[in-house]
Amino acid sequence: MIWNIDPTAFALPALLGGREIRYYGLLYMVALMGAYLLWRWQVIRSGRTQEQAERFLSVAFAAVIMGARVGHCLFYNPTYYLTHPWEILKVWEGGLASHGATITLVLTLVYFARTEGMLIRDVFDRFAIGVAWAASIIRLGNLMNSEIVGRVIPNPSEVLLAFKFPLYERPLWGSCAGCATSSAPNCVQTARGCVDVTLVPWRHPTQIYEFLMGMAIFGALLWVDRRYKEGERPVGLLGGLFLVLYFTARFIVEFFKEFQALTDGELPLTMGQYLSVPFVLIGVVMIAYGLRERAAGGRAGA
Repeated sequence: MIWNIDPTAFALPALLGGREIRYYGLLYMVALMGAYLLWRWQVIRSGRTQEQAERFLSVAFAAVIMGARVGHCLFYNPTYYLTHPWEILKVWEGGLASHGATITLVLTLVYFARTEGMLIRDVFDRFAIGVAWAASIIRLGNLMNSEIVGRVIPNPSEVLLAFKFPLYERPLWGSCAGCATSSAPNCVQTARGCVDVTLVPWRHPTQIYEFLMGMAIFGALLWVDRRYKEGERPVGLLGGLFLVLYFTARFIVEFFKEFQALTDGELPLTMGQYLSVPFVLIGVVMIAYGLRERAAGGRAGA
């Protein structure tokens, strides 16, 4: 498939600033709103109030945006952003990292648990389903932006899915003299210029891979949540399962994803894989601790 979607959904009227609204931004809002509604459902289900759930909203929203942006800048191109720190503030130009968002979310959840008198692992459990939802939907936003693409596929006939992303291939912009004419049958008009699609390589649509894996994890967490009655589920099970499943999936999909960090390709693993390992280990510890605690008949500790 040739993926040639204009990332701009619509533009605001001039009286409202005329700024372009992208599908990515709209899907990001759907992801965050869905995550909040799932979080609120879980908090109220635990016997707490809607006001408690809402107190977390504004802090969590800021944490996601800040952590994702700073994480992208420092994990994937630290040299440039440390010498051009003002560029970090340009969120609208793209560049958000899920690992950075995860770190700031964890810190925010710890703060919320302490101020609300809740177990930290219980708070993680309440938030896990919503995070799985959000992580999946955001990948659709990446697809609409033609970003975070997969690696080049030498022989596309050997794989089930292969996409061309002309909007991603910056050096090829303007590779045609004209579009949609008989003299240029292989040229397509993109949001950034005319591109000869015969020059565009086939790639893995890793955004779709991550969306499907995320939705599978979302469904698995819902199933586990429904399997236990309220108060019977081992504390930390949902949060631990999310960390293990999601970051294991991230580790696997990195083998198909285009390199994002300056050092990727020079090391045995990618930056995304190195960053995923600690989260998987934390998840394993959470699950093991919760199961052992339940076997002992207790719910003590963090």
